[in-house]
Amino acid sequence: MTTSPDIQPFRIDVPGSQLDDLAARLANTRWPDLPDVGWHRGVPVSYLRTLADHWRTGYDWRRHEAALNEIPQYVTEIDGQRLHFLHVRSPEPDATPLLLLHGWPGSFLEFLDSIGPLTDPKAHGGDSADAFHLVIPSLPGFGFSTPLSGPGWGSERMAGALVRLMELLGYDRYGVQGGDTGSWVAPAIGRQAPDRVVGVHLNALLTFPSGADGELDGLTEVERQRVAAMDGYNDGYLQIQAKSPHTLAYGLHDSPVAQLAWIVEMFQRLTDHPDDGLAEDVIGRDRLLTTVTLYWLTGAGGSSAQVYYEDITASGWSGEAWGDDTGSGADDAGWESAAAGGVPVGVLVATARDVTVRRFAERDHHVVHWSEYDRGGHFFALEQPDLFVADVRRFFGTVR
Repeated sequence: MTTSPDIQPFRIDVPGSQLDDLAARLANTRWPDLPDVGWHRGVPVSYLRTLADHWRTGYDWRRHEAALNEIPQYVTEIDGQRLHFLHVRSPEPDATPLLLLHGWPGSFLEFLDSIGPLTDPKAHGGDSADAFHLVIPSLPGFGFSTPLSGPGWGSERMAGALVRLMELLGYDRYGVQGGDTGSWVAPAIGRQAPDRVVGVHLNALLTFPSGADGELDGLTEVERQRVAAMDGYNDGYLQIQAKSPHTLAYGLHDSPVAQLAWIVEMFQRLTDHPDDGLAEDVIGRDRLLTTVTLYWLTGAGGSSAQVYYEDITASGWSGEAWGDDTGSGADDAGWESAAAGGVPVGVLVATARDVTVRRFAERDHHVVHWSEYDRGGHFFALEQPDLFVADVRRFFGTVR
C-alpha cells in the first residue's frame, strides 16, 4: 500500500467554546406546549426534554472524542471537497480492502463495533482469511467531510470521489459495503470501477416497482406487505430534504433540540425495538447522542440533506408516492442508475424494518447472495454488529 502526501492525519479536537455554546442553547430551549399523544405525530415533548437534559448534564463528549481519537483518522481533498475517513489496517497482510459507507442520519459511528472483528478476525474468534483493511469515510456533507464545496454532490459524484480515495490509498482491488445513502453510493462505485470492485454488499436497500405489466404477479405475501409499506411510508422528512434542504438547515443549524428531534425520530422509527420501546434501548443513549452531537458540532444538518435533493429532485422525480406501482418510482427518479452492473452484489435484509423485494433487487443488480434476519433494523451494523460482520464475511468469502 502507498499513501499520498495529500492525505493528512486527523484528530478530533472540538473547542471548549463550542461545547459551552451547546450547553447554553440546550438550557435556553423554548419548549412548545403540545398534546401528549405518544410518537404518532413525531417526538413526544416529555421524552425529548428528558433526552435533551441528559445531553446537557449527563453526556460527556470529551470521553467519546478521546475514544474516537484512538482510531486512525485522516482528511484529504478530492474534487475540491474535504473528505474525512477512518483507515484501519488489518494485521493480516493479505486482508481485503473494504469501504464501509453510512447513510442519513447515520455516520461512520455506525461501524465502530465492527472494526475489531473485521480487521482482526483471529482476535475475535474468526479466521484470518476473513480479514479486511477498512476505509470508513464520512460522506461529503456529513460529519467532518464538511462543508460541502458546492452543489452537485449526489451519489454518483460521491462514488467517483471514493474511487479516487482508494486510488490514493494504493488499493487496486477492494470491496464496498453500504446502507441507506451508502446503498446508492456503493453500487455506483461498482459501476464506475468494475475492474477494481470485487463485490458490493448492501443493506437497507430500496427496491421499486417500475410499473411494468405483471411485475407484481407472484409476489409473496411478505413482499406484498413490503410494497404496501413503501406506499404508506411517512416520507415527510424525505420530501423536505429533497425539496427544501436549505430552509430546513436554518432550524437544524441554530437549535440543537431541533437537530436532536430530527434525528431521534428516524432512529425511533427505523430501529428494531418493541412497540413500547425506544431506539436508545437498542443502540445506547450515548451512541445516539454522539451521533447527534457529531451532526451539531460539524453543522451537517443542512449539508447532509443535500444528497436527497441531488439524487431525487434534481433527477426529475415526480414527487408522488415513492413506492407505488404506477411507474413513479424507479423510472421517474432515475433509481436504475444505482445498479452495480455486473459486479457481484450481496443483499442483507432486516425483516423488521426493510422493504427490499428480491425480484426488484435482482432486476437491478447481479445478486449472488441474499440473507434475511429477524433481528436488527435499518441501522444494521449499529444494532446487530455480530450478524453484520458474519454476513459481510460470508459474502466476500464467496467473491474475493
